[in-house]
Amino acid sequence: MAFHDSAIIGYAESKIVEKGDRDVCALGGEILGSLIKSTGVEKGAIDGLILSSAMSGAGSVFWSQVVADALGLGLNFCQTVDIGGCSPLGALARATMAIDAGLCENVLCLYADTQASADHRPSRPFRTEWTSALGYLGPPAAFGLLTRRYEHQYGLDYAALGKLAVAQRGHAVLNENACEKLRKAITVDDYINSRMIADPIRLLDCVMVCDGASGLLVTSRKNAERKGFTKAVIPLGYGERTNHRINEAVVDVTDTGHRVAGEAAFKRAGIKPSDIGSFHPYDDFIIAMMLQMEMLGFCKPGQGSAYIRDNDFTHTGSLPLNTGGGQISAGQAGLAGGGTNLIEGVRQLMGDGGKRQVANKKHALVTGIGGIPYGRNWTTSAVMILSSNA
Repeated sequence: MAFHDSAIIGYAESKIVEKGDRDVCALGGEILGSLIKSTGVEKGAIDGLILSSAMSGAGSVFWSQVVADALGLGLNFCQTVDIGGCSPLGALARATMAIDAGLCENVLCLYADTQASADHRPSRPFRTEWTSALGYLGPPAAFGLLTRRYEHQYGLDYAALGKLAVAQRGHAVLNENACEKLRKAITVDDYINSRMIADPIRLLDCVMVCDGASGLLVTSRKNAERKGFTKAVIPLGYGERTNHRINEAVVDVTDTGHRVAGEAAFKRAGIKPSDIGSFHPYDDFIIAMMLQMEMLGFCKPGQGSAYIRDNDFTHTGSLPLNTGGGQISAGQAGLAGGGTNLIEGVRQLMGDGGKRQVANKKHALVTGIGGIPYGRNWTTSAVMILSSNA
């Protein structure tokens, strides 16, 4: 067997809410119930559980066992993936490995977090003593510095970034699961004139922390065929890179681990960027999507603004982008947020996109970003290429 011998046979997603009143395990139960109903796979047949990490579960060192117990699952394989926003993709990759190794047969990949209502992260002394004290207050400040460096190095068209924001917001308007507060159309002028958060990062560059959940049911392709699943999505290629260029004293922060991870994913999948029918990049900030376009070979480094100006990123365009709205326009469900884009990629390949369905249902590209260190780009980069079995 190999990586592509696994199949996604079901997906599920909750409504993303600004701040909910439901426990994270209750959301997990909703996803499990939806998957059982949509696939017909009985609960007792699910023998693997792989979770994304969760801000709401950060205080528990037994998180995967706690969730398994709450859901009443008896398992042969159980794990929490803790690579930040890359965790949903990492969970899917690890599910394929567990199935390939014969450790389990049907794996629930569960992405649930209620960070907006229950953030249990412990405080890190390094931040409070060394960075926050100097005004380096979290991700907006980090991406502000990164954006300024890119602008100095290559030049930057902020209207081009606004074009990405407008495309994603248009998709969120068509997505009933997107956070209602964000389901309002915007213009490039709205983006340019939005409130400055950490110069040059604007309000409409940033994600809004929300509550929500999603999940996948994964099995072997042989098992999927034996059980008669005619519609499935195949994980075709995966790449993951942590601490890109960490041993260099002064790094180029515009060069991210997605370059290495992307090369690995495309090589394993046996395809090229021009084969991608929809692109679902991790979008904690708008600039991150443009950087990934460069790193993944859609354009050369420094040419991101020109590439954006020359292409259409709506669901009917040349490169449909985050057709569910992405995290920026659908809402970021804490560390489960990367699952929002992953589920949308699966939905598109299964032909369930409805009013936002893309024409090319053959291949989708999904990425993850996990962790924002000081003085470098991001900690972990993940790239997943999915294929329809049609």
